[in-house]
Amino acid sequence: MKKCLAAFAAITLMSGAPALAADYPVRPVRMLLGYPAGSGIDNVARQVAAGLEKELGQPVVVENKAGALGNLAADFVAKAPADGYTILFTPNSTHAANVHLFKKLPFDPIKDFAPVGTVASLGFVLLVAPEHTKVDNVAQLTKMLKDQPGKYSWGSGNATGQVAGELYKTLAGVDAVNVPYKGVPPAMTDLIGGRVSFLFADATLAIPQLKGGRVKALAVTGSKRPTSLPDVPTMAEAGVQGYDLGGWFGIFLPANPPESVRKTLSAALLKVTGSPEMARFLRGIGAEPLSGGPDDLARVVAVDTEKWGRIIRAAGMTVE
Repeated sequence: MKKCLAAFAAITLMSGAPALAADYPVRPVRMLLGYPAGSGIDNVARQVAAGLEKELGQPVVVENKAGALGNLAADFVAKAPADGYTILFTPNSTHAANVHLFKKLPFDPIKDFAPVGTVASLGFVLLVAPEHTKVDNVAQLTKMLKDQPGKYSWGSGNATGQVAGELYKTLAGVDAVNVPYKGVPPAMTDLIGGRVSFLFADATLAIPQLKGGRVKALAVTGSKRPTSLPDVPTMAEAGVQGYDLGGWFGIFLPANPPESVRKTLSAALLKVTGSPEMARFLRGIGAEPLSGGPDDLARVVAVDTEKWGRIIRAAGMTVE
């Protein structure tokens, strides 16, 4: 029987017909990413793709389809064949935040996808430029903002950074003007130049600037201090009670893939994300390993969708 199945698979491959799901993968896999090349998530995606190539025995090609806070790539994958050859590498934006930020999405984050597994968790860092904003901790920044409400501005280079700032404003009771940017790099440039007073930036992009001494980290946004920034307190530790905001990276397939395909891909991903090499890489750029399977990713999506909804509604944020 096995010989017959193998022969049939070989015939279908030669004829151009679809291969059996049990033989997956027999050709390159496309990994769609909704953010530009060179971004923090792009670096992680390429590292994961390289690991998956070794486990699957086929090329895994990262394709950047940036735009609409990740929605363009997510929509593309949602409408792709559910055969395992088109996958989505994405942060929590497409599957937790955007359903609250956009009035209408071109896809359903739950119904149109099948979770494969989690990859990493990461937080944001509250930064100031010591040359221009002369505070040493969050308490001093909060006092400065309360003493002169509306006078100071803060930058955000993406939706998570904006939500992080709005959550700080809500919980600390401060008033400052948000200046949105197309990305974190230009926001960082204006922070260093003194054109904004503070910035919530991805840890992966904050760490290089911190090493150069051009910016100062006042706090991290998650519930725990990351390995890469052990001396930087969390926002809660710094006095903003109830503050806990972090992001994650995960991989999804289009909905209703063959279960054998999802199992194969998930098993390969668990080997990659559970390796010491991946842990060292992630911690070196300011993230933390978060190795998990389909059920783990589904739980993270459910919890974060509710959590981000509360934060976004409280801040009154929407994107057309």
